[in-house]
Amino acid sequence: MRRHTAAALALAALAGVAAVVSAGGPSGCSHDAPARAGGRVQGARLVTATASDPKTFNPVLVTDQTSNLALAEVFEGLVRTDARTTLPEAVLAERWEWSDDGKSCTFRLRPGVQWHDGQPFTSADVVFTFDAIFDDKVPNSARFTLTVDGAPIRAVAVDDLTVRFDLPRPFAPFLAAVGVPILPKHLLGGALADGTFAHRWGIDTDPRELIGTGPYRMRRYVPAQLIEYDRNPTYWRRDAEGRRLPYLEGRVTLIVPEQNAISLRFLAGHTHYYNPRPEEIADLQDRAAALGIQVKEVGSDPGNLFVAFNRNPKHYARDEAAGGGVDPRLGWFTDKRFLRALAHAVDKRGMIETIFYGFGTAAVAYISEENAIFHDPEIEDYGYDLALAARLLDEAGYRDRDGDGWREDESGARVEFQLSTNAGNFLRERMCAILREDWTQLGIKVNYRPQTFQSLVERLNVTYDWDAILIGFTGSTEPNNGANFLRSSGNLHMWNPRQEKPATPWEAEIDRLLDAGSAELDVQKRARFYWRIQEILHEELPFLETVRQKIAIAYSDRLLNFEPTVWGFVDPERIAIAP
Repeated sequence: MRRHTAAALALAALAGVAAVVSAGGPSGCSHDAPARAGGRVQGARLVTATASDPKTFNPVLVTDQTSNLALAEVFEGLVRTDARTTLPEAVLAERWEWSDDGKSCTFRLRPGVQWHDGQPFTSADVVFTFDAIFDDKVPNSARFTLTVDGAPIRAVAVDDLTVRFDLPRPFAPFLAAVGVPILPKHLLGGALADGTFAHRWGIDTDPRELIGTGPYRMRRYVPAQLIEYDRNPTYWRRDAEGRRLPYLEGRVTLIVPEQNAISLRFLAGHTHYYNPRPEEIADLQDRAAALGIQVKEVGSDPGNLFVAFNRNPKHYARDEAAGGGVDPRLGWFTDKRFLRALAHAVDKRGMIETIFYGFGTAAVAYISEENAIFHDPEIEDYGYDLALAARLLDEAGYRDRDGDGWREDESGARVEFQLSTNAGNFLRERMCAILREDWTQLGIKVNYRPQTFQSLVERLNVTYDWDAILIGFTGSTEPNNGANFLRSSGNLHMWNPRQEKPATPWEAEIDRLLDAGSAELDVQKRARFYWRIQEILHEELPFLETVRQKIAIAYSDRLLNFEPTVWGFVDPERIAIAP
């Protein structure tokens, strides 16, 4: 067996692959004050705000960022990505070793780790978690990033503190995918056995029943008001002087659905940090000293903000009462000529200037430029040109045939659809207003219908009842972590999810490229597979790229050891609050 440290293994198998996503702030803006941080302020609680409630408390079932953040420091994985170095960092695993053929990886677990209820953490919990992920009765996203050529990665308990993962073949994204939250078998094993796991730990669960190994325990959840956490007094991690972490006594996440209210809470000193909207950044920078805050700018959003079009045939099948057949919208949203015309009618520069106040860049490729290795820099954007867009629509047969000001397709159906985004997100709502104005000028009737975020998630994941949607997805330094979005069978392949077989040749090609990219261990050679995926998406246009925001974070001067990056916070358990 070949033994590797976290850094060495990352260089061998994932050389240059960066870290996990965060809406966090700037790199390198920490107060390096270990002596002060070591003197933890008793009773100090970090207070933040979020715009929506979590959808689930079961980490395996999470598909939205709000739920993910609510559970992020309650549960832990075997590894995590160091937000500073973007290399894999040991967490519940102490170290790991690869077999010579690269087809098995053995983890030595950290001794002495306890669940919040005092039970010991063992390899049985790891095996149980991966059994849950691959259980057909448990819908989840992790399965798509842990499947190799259609076969699951298998976890085997060697002894109480050793677990081995067997892979069908060498799998480059393994360390980026294996860091899923580990769950307690002694509490949920029975539910997996009797088929009720997917119904456990919903948001109606008493938060004190959520047992993890992380630095905080969830104590209280009041819907539409707050989530409160207490420090885990038996947390395994200690600082360099041997003091037990975390430094904070607890955390509070306020649930504030309106962005203006979130901003006002921060200005009033009720929260400790805040991701300001673009129009707020310059003002906060000017007032920083008076407010007792710092404002730091970051690079571009590592994720995506795009308009997707629903290509799911289930959404467009008409019942007998409506005359049967297929709604014409399916034809428009699968017509590349129609989609290219709309791509030329996305005024990214106008959005950057009037909505993002200059704190934005035009998004061209699917993978953000923050992920320098896998971002394809050679893709040429669809230039904003309404005259060209109109001509393309004319040539494709979408014309105003009856003189009413609206285009009709060749069957005579008026080109009309709904556009949605999450209500209360003023930035996205203003983007939708610009899109609607331009597309209306083209003679397309766009009915804007903002939805609550919870309603949007339900429409995307359950009912599939939507036409076009402006929505954001988080990014990752490992492109295979987007397999649940990119694969034709993926649960978040939102334009047509969970396909039994690829509906189109280009989706089949992306599936093959994902397999090939995960098999290549040379990172520079790997990049070419993901560049091709981005080219296909740019050509086929299941979604239209818009703008990537330049992220900034405003935070209290009293925060110590506070080091956010675009990929997350560095050592968040070390954050402290000065007296």
